[in-house]
Amino acid sequence: MSNMLKEALASADVVAAQLNDTSRVEALAARLAQEPRHVALTVARGSSDHAASYFASLTMSRVGLPVASLPMSVATLQQAPLQVRNQLALGFSQSGKSPDLVGTMQALREAGALTVAAVNVPGSPLEHACEFYLPLLAGPELSVAATKSYIAMLSVSAQLVAHWQKDEALLEGLKSLPEALKRAGALDWSKAVDELRDVERMIVIGRGLGLAIAQEAALKLKETSGIQAEAFSSAEVRHGPMELIDRDYPLLVFAPRGPEQAGLLQLARDMQARGARVLLAADPADVPEATLPLVSTAHAALDPIAAILSFYVMAAGLAAARGRNPDAPRHLMKVTETH
Repeated sequence: MSNMLKEALASADVVAAQLNDTSRVEALAARLAQEPRHVALTVARGSSDHAASYFASLTMSRVGLPVASLPMSVATLQQAPLQVRNQLALGFSQSGKSPDLVGTMQALREAGALTVAAVNVPGSPLEHACEFYLPLLAGPELSVAATKSYIAMLSVSAQLVAHWQKDEALLEGLKSLPEALKRAGALDWSKAVDELRDVERMIVIGRGLGLAIAQEAALKLKETSGIQAEAFSSAEVRHGPMELIDRDYPLLVFAPRGPEQAGLLQLARDMQARGARVLLAADPADVPEATLPLVSTAHAALDPIAAILSFYVMAAGLAAARGRNPDAPRHLMKVTETH
């Protein structure tokens, strides 16, 4: 069994460990509730940036606070005079070591932002650069392809928004998330391995909270299987990217519960009518035509977290089927220290 697969399957225990002590999340939520915020900024790269996308979508849809991803070069190379006093700035990272990430959070803190590090490695430079620290508690991650640390970022994001809002339904739903993850890790996605074993390019589609999952899935397909996979919103794909989709073109469509699901299902049907090879990921109890099963958690906002775990298990198997080692992509390192 690859490290990638073992670490992905450990995600349920990681989330359970987080939920055993939410004191840091609650303290930050209390601080956020003390005064209104006008904007929030996220700072991250790669899988961490996709986790930030989930946080942004969840925060905007439930709290109503606009959230933007900040290009690090604006703060580090351009040294822009950012007007961020009293605004929230949240850095996501597995290692917390990348110099531009650390430098950006330091600059934001000096400019008066409320800075938060959601980071996996304790004692990292990112932790020390920020006022608040949210430990991901994923433990050592040996595979280059991040899995459990990504899920830990999604979980801590949902916890923060739930406590910030005092959303009892979401807080209650989080309690059973570890069990939902165990079920998600046991789902059969072997059809995706069969369908994608020989493809060289494809599109992954999501929308709303599910867009962050599509982005992460596309990255993992690149990293671990060498597939040129690109992620798009189901709304955006109807513009320029639609030209790429012809007969037998492979698509992976994530359609968990939520207001975006109807549009995602319609897009899947339209592309099937065109002759595309559509892998539709949805809960078969709600969507009988689903070709890949998803777990419905106790709260729809948490469904994408379970969905990405089902994908990770498949991705590890797909990489092996393509003769690749998912733990050690050919040209990548675990810690990328950009400047």
